[in-house]
Amino acid sequence: MSKFGTSQPIRRFEDNRFLTGAGRYMDDIVPEGALYAYVFRSPVAHAEITALDVSDAMTSNGVHLVITAETLAQADVPNQMGAAIIKNRDGSMGAAPVRPVLATGRVRFVGEAVAVIIAETLEQAKDAAELIVFDYDDLPSSMTIAEGGAEIHPEAPGNLAYDWDIGDAEATEATFKAAAFTTKLEIADNRIIANSMEPRGCFAEMEGDRLHAAFSGQGVWGFKGSVSKALGMKAEDVRVTNPDVGGGFGMKAFDYPEYFCVAFAVKMLNKPVRWQAERTEGMLSDNGGRDLISLAELAFDKDHKIIGYRVLSDCNLGAYNSGFAQYIQSDLAAKVLMGTYDVQTAYFRNRGFYTNTTQVDAYRGAGRPEAIYVLERAIDHAARVLGVDAMELRRKNFIAADKFPYTTVTGELYDVGDFHKVLSRAEAEADTAGFAIRKQASKAQGKLRGLGVCYYIESILGDPEETAKVEFVPGGAKLYVGTQSNGQGHETVYRQLLNEYTGIALDQIEIVQGDSDQIAKGGGTGGSRSVTTQGSAIRKTGESLIDRFKPFVADQLGVPEVAFEDGAFRAEGSNVVMTLIEAADTAREAGQDNLLIISETTTLPGRSYPNGCHICELEIDPATGVVQVVKYTVVDDFGVLMNPMLAEGQVHGGVVQGIGQAISEHVVYDEDGQLLTATFMDYGMPRADDIPMIAFYSEPVPSTANVLGMKGCGEAGTVGALAAVANAALDAVWETGVHHVDMPFTPMRVWSWLNEQHAAAE
Repeated sequence: MSKFGTSQPIRRFEDNRFLTGAGRYMDDIVPEGALYAYVFRSPVAHAEITALDVSDAMTSNGVHLVITAETLAQADVPNQMGAAIIKNRDGSMGAAPVRPVLATGRVRFVGEAVAVIIAETLEQAKDAAELIVFDYDDLPSSMTIAEGGAEIHPEAPGNLAYDWDIGDAEATEATFKAAAFTTKLEIADNRIIANSMEPRGCFAEMEGDRLHAAFSGQGVWGFKGSVSKALGMKAEDVRVTNPDVGGGFGMKAFDYPEYFCVAFAVKMLNKPVRWQAERTEGMLSDNGGRDLISLAELAFDKDHKIIGYRVLSDCNLGAYNSGFAQYIQSDLAAKVLMGTYDVQTAYFRNRGFYTNTTQVDAYRGAGRPEAIYVLERAIDHAARVLGVDAMELRRKNFIAADKFPYTTVTGELYDVGDFHKVLSRAEAEADTAGFAIRKQASKAQGKLRGLGVCYYIESILGDPEETAKVEFVPGGAKLYVGTQSNGQGHETVYRQLLNEYTGIALDQIEIVQGDSDQIAKGGGTGGSRSVTTQGSAIRKTGESLIDRFKPFVADQLGVPEVAFEDGAFRAEGSNVVMTLIEAADTAREAGQDNLLIISETTTLPGRSYPNGCHICELEIDPATGVVQVVKYTVVDDFGVLMNPMLAEGQVHGGVVQGIGQAISEHVVYDEDGQLLTATFMDYGMPRADDIPMIAFYSEPVPSTANVLGMKGCGEAGTVGALAAVANAALDAVWETGVHHVDMPFTPMRVWSWLNEQHAAAE
């Protein structure tokens, strides 16, 4: 293991430029003289469009183009966004209503794009938008996650988008009938907005006869394919890039209408065009997250072993299908349905509904945080109902370490794990034995204190294939990767990996990402896939480099063969060494250009399964309802850690997002579909003083699903935090008689629960 290779806690390389203002984000790199795009959006949630007149806007000062659905039709550009559709449990396909790029005939959520104005300045574009005549007849809005209500799409009677299931319903019902004990809990998972530090943005320009489209996203190849098809261009005539990206969280993984409209405008005008969302605009139009209601039931034998699990979950898709939304709460959630528990009888049914709200799609975890939240809330609730210790109930039902590899009830193959070891370490580090004393101390100050636990597991998702390419340049090397950093620290980790297997110094390596011209194919970033897939490809590429250079170096050194040790080629019995960079420079001078570029592709044989235990302690002030997380401990099994410092940072960020959703974040619409939480004055983002020091510990069991033994960690903090905080909140109020709580635990909600219970008890 090298000094700066994998498993070493070195600081992030990219932070030098980020912290000194040298980052290259979307607004930093727009072409000089680019025109501005401004989106005219629907002010109502549901209405028939009776008039859309943009003629005055077209003649407004500085305006070059106004794009509407009619404009696209006249140019023979399809007015349709793509989305994946899942099969219903009866074998039919889920609903597939057209989601237009620009609204036509009807608008279905506040913020839906209706027209796009292209002008010389943003102010001119906004002024022109004021001149658009937009008349409509209001329609009733459907805002509930349930069958019925005002019809949003004729293709979806009752607003039901799909009805999906997995498992054996009859066997599960029989198990419940035979059970010694059963428990039932309805659980709400509140809707949130991603609110990435950098809002979405894009620009496009012509490079000769080719189109270059850049956007703040999580990968370039999906949009390259869709924009090429939409504009009727050959794929080789389109270049797509992602610059530095200020946060993605799944929200930036998808195509959005603005990107197509900007690219279309460039083709029409042959001038560069830019668009950048404002914060409220993003809140109105970005894909949201979570927003589901689940009924979870557990069946136990007389010894409190779980013998059956059943979940009915209803989720909100928003007004249209988006990306992989139909898969998020169904197929992807089912991959961790039973978490870490040894249960072979289960049934999961998930229904998706359309509402007159912005679309809901993947958000930091893509179905798995939702599934683990439901399961771990249900486990905690069952422990209270059964009168048993929640920790011991988990232990009794864990998959034993000697049962791996283990196939779950939904067909997932867990390769390795030692959940008992991780839980025991978490109890020790969190000092759960001392909780009673801390609870009494809080009580003496007039506060309620609770302790909550969540044991989570993730299924690392995404394309199992990835490619890495190394190109030697004078004095260094470029490493081309198919993933896309959104702030995770890829530039550092990938340098470490290449250094580990080639000895190339970190400062001699340049990471190239997010450019479809320079990287032929890639899976992008999402589902915590980057370190396992891209890391495996980097290792194989590094090893191939060494093997390819050995004969050349031996010839240069005049020896029969060389070995590669400690970052350099060496000949036995000689003190002459040659680094790989020196070898590459020598090869270039010798005209051996075939040695200077190498690419390798790897395909992982299976998924990896990071898991861990979160233990949260919080205090509640009954007089105000204020909830404060005061102690937080995480023990994770991420397998071999790529960079412990970065892994801990990822966990911290994820936990903060989980605490934010649990305590303060909540999307609120009124009955007419107007977004009431459209600014940071109304939407409660977590703040520094909401968060305690987060203790992080590693208890690794190396994965067998990749050569690195790594498991991925990008989403783990959020997956574990939701239930840990919620269970702690319930623990804190349980003794007052409040026996059901749902996120978010805002002061008003908590104060109301406590006071309603107090009034009922009098």
